[in-house]
Amino acid sequence: MDDVDRKILAELQLDGRLTITELAERVQLSVSPTHRRLRELERNGAIQSYRAVVNPEALGLNFEALVFVTMGEEDRATLLAFEEAVARIPNVRLAQRLFGDPDYLLRIVTTDLAAYARLQDETLSSLPGMQRLTSTMVMKQVVDDRPLPS
Repeated sequence: MDDVDRKILAELQLDGRLTITELAERVQLSVSPTHRRLRELERNGAIQSYRAVVNPEALGLNFEALVFVTMGEEDRATLLAFEEAVARIPNVRLAQRLFGDPDYLLRIVTTDLAAYARLQDETLSSLPGMQRLTSTMVMKQVVDDRPLPS
């Protein structure tokens, strides 16, 4: 990956709807080489997907919690079952396995505190292998979904 590829990635992270012509102008290449580079970045997995970033509040998702999960059992089968179950919960925006304690961090959105309480009582508390959940409410987004540095 060279500097031009990095410029292409930087521009697309800022605006994924750029046309090839606009992208070529911004990275100071002609359209054909820009298009070839873009296709190669898609083929080699540097560009994983294109999507719209939706404001959660537009969907009524006004509450966000960070949930720290400590596992009681950590054998391979239990961890895989836990991760598969978490991946099926639509309210989970982010799930990361951590080193040390806690074992996982979940970023969860719901409509309000009552909806989060129901989700925790009915779904999160019964996840495979889980020993303890510790939740904290998000007060304010300071940095969210920032483009990767180039």
